Amino acid sequence: MNQRYYSLDVFRGATVALMILVNNPGSWSHIFTPLEHAPWHGCTPTDLVFPFFLFAVGNAMAFVMPRFEQAGPAVFWKKVTKRTLLIFGIGLFLNWSPFVRWDGEQIAWKLWQNVRILGVLQRIALCYFFASVIVYYGKTRGAFVISAVLLLLYWFLCMVLGTPGDPYSLAGWFGTKIDINLLGLTHIYKGEGVPFDPEGLPSTMTAIVQVVFGFFVGQYIQQKGKNYEMLSNLFVAGLILLVTGYCWDMVFPINKKIWTSSYVLHTTGLAILCLGVLIFLIEFKEKKGAWSRFFDVFGKNPLFIFVLSGFLPRVLAMFRWLDHIAPDGKKIYTSPFPWFYEHVCKNIAADLRVGSLLYALCMIAFYWSVVYWLDKKKIYVKV
Repeated sequence: MNQRYYSLDVFRGATVALMILVNNPGSWSHIFTPLEHAPWHGCTPTDLVFPFFLFAVGNAMAFVMPRFEQAGPAVFWKKVTKRTLLIFGIGLFLNWSPFVRWDGEQIAWKLWQNVRILGVLQRIALCYFFASVIVYYGKTRGAFVISAVLLLLYWFLCMVLGTPGDPYSLAGWFGTKIDINLLGLTHIYKGEGVPFDPEGLPSTMTAIVQVVFGFFVGQYIQQKGKNYEMLSNLFVAGLILLVTGYCWDMVFPINKKIWTSSYVLHTTGLAILCLGVLIFLIEFKEKKGAWSRFFDVFGKNPLFIFVLSGFLPRVLAMFRWLDHIAPDGKKIYTSPFPWFYEHVCKNIAADLRVGSLLYALCMIAFYWSVVYWLDKKKIYVKV
């Protein structure tokens, strides 16, 4: 990306770094509250990671869309479809990998009928595809109208198709039935204790808008150039979206897990404000240095390092050894990453959350060393 917009690289890289931080605690049972997702309604700093990344996808789209428009529909469909299928396929591969698992003392195959179909990368792929189509054919004005319609339509569907009196609850949300019918019960995420997919198909409707909003901001920054009018307008837009999201929250709660329309406005407003601060510091005040370079390398290989951070622990978990025997005689096995947490990080403080956070920070340092080396070798993995 052009050096003039270095702040966009830093924003994307910081988002990836935070994503690694919240996805890799030493123990899921010992996490500081800001590093946890909201139980249901509400929004913690952790709940900002995914929408910020989709917003960054839209920013990047603003820089390539003019080339697509010049090349024509055939090139547009070829490149966008290829990228969508690759990202979706990588996400599916990540869910299925490493294709085997420990079943007691034996290694068993991970059967397709138990593999989750959707996920973070799959949502990114679908949002990228539909946002690209909306922007390419709708242009700026049409994309704005379509985005507004999608946000209002999703609210309407939640009210009409959800459980009367409780349409925004885990049990009352309308989307789960659609996901189960389209994908099958065994292919649905069950992390909430019941079949429910936070990256399901119905809630992808509003997540698409997150990418479109990111496109609008990226396009605006290019058109206005580096000046204080552009920066002031960004802050005004961010505050307007933030306040609108809070107002909508009164009747349509801010909720990441069902990706409500108020959540889109709330997180987009925060993303614009954060980006505005980075633009002010980096582009206007030239406060670049070690801190910006740290995040920058994450932003140059975002997809690769996200996939690696999900794939590597699963592969290493297959290489296990006997750690100890429990009082009841049960054999307790460990593998490289869990051993590092249990024997290095866990007991560093009486508060187990400290050790869990230390482990997550070590994971960031480890993956940063990987992307730093890739950057030094000028290796950038793109799809």
